Amino acid sequence: MHEWVDSESLRGHMEAVAACMSAHAEIHAPDDTDDWVVTGLLHDFDYEKHPTEAEHPFVGVDHLRSRGDVEEPVLQAILGHALYSGVARDTPMAKHLFACDELAGFIVACAKVRPNGIGDLKSKSVKKKLKDRKFAAAVSRSDIDLGIEELGVDRTEHIDRCIDAIRSAADRVGC
Repeated sequence: MHEWVDSESLRGHMEAVAACMSAHAEIHAPDDTDDWVVTGLLHDFDYEKHPTEAEHPFVGVDHLRSRGDVEEPVLQAILGHALYSGVARDTPMAKHLFACDELAGFIVACAKVRPNGIGDLKSKSVKKKLKDRKFAAAVSRSDIDLGIEELGVDRTEHIDRCIDAIRSAADRVGC
């Protein structure tokens, strides 16, 4: 990640997603937690250098594949987190990555405008901010909704789990 990403903000986002993936892996795939965390850490590692839909996440996945040390399910999940990739999210890891990506970014944005940061952030506040289309306008609310729908989980429970995960990694995330 550090070889490809200079932006502290992007690194923080990747750490936030990795924290969320770790929290979900503890429940859904405790034997594969490392792969889930790696997926969260690496899902956007090529974005800074290759931000277009024609390049991201394809360039990064090609690079990782050429190294030969990243498992194929991780690569497929990374590809699947981009709707335009055409890659199906057909594993729990892929579904959780998609469901955590935009939401993690949104949670961090919410935390950054609060006096106590993520320390006392609640899902109620996140859900209220999601209704404000001007707040963190670049975050896709439809992707957040689709991710939660694909998981088939309670919206509040998913948001709470992600908040708690990011809170536990606040020093790495920067909130």
